[in-house]
Amino acid sequence: MANVTFGGKAVTLLGSEVKVGEKAPNFTVLANDRSEVTLNDTKGQVRLITSVPSLDTGVCDAETRRFNEEANNLGNVKILTISCDLPFAQKRWCGANGIENVQTLSDHRDLSFGEAYGVAMQEHRLLARAVFVVDSSDTVTYVEYVSEATHHPNYEAAIEAAKSAK
Repeated sequence: MANVTFGGKAVTLLGSEVKVGEKAPNFTVLANDRSEVTLNDTKGQVRLITSVPSLDTGVCDAETRRFNEEANNLGNVKILTISCDLPFAQKRWCGANGIENVQTLSDHRDLSFGEAYGVAMQEHRLLARAVFVVDSSDTVTYVEYVSEATHHPNYEAAIEAAKSAK
């Protein structure tokens, strides 16, 4: 498993670490209207999937805004940002911040994504910061587990991986 800290303290990640070349695990999360969303709902598309602890924090806010801005340069890439924030809070945050190119999804109910991708922090019931690129055939082509959950991911590497995925 990836070694991740949150605020400098080691955390236990639940689930299995995802690796490049593997078939992307399916998951069930909630959209802002509380409808269920799965990986299969975006089948046939390239997906850039980010997990963040909470949209209401500085780094998560900045990260989601950055990927929202980059979406115009990524063509037909679907960007999903998943956190354990409630769907109501995600909807409010997106509306207040003009987020239109990133779909925010909530894993608060089941930790389905968190456990499938090995990012559920047991000690906090939040998701660790990570970035995954899944190609149109559901193969994982890029993985970054950010070693300190309060740090930014490698935006450039993730964006390049999404651009080169087919």
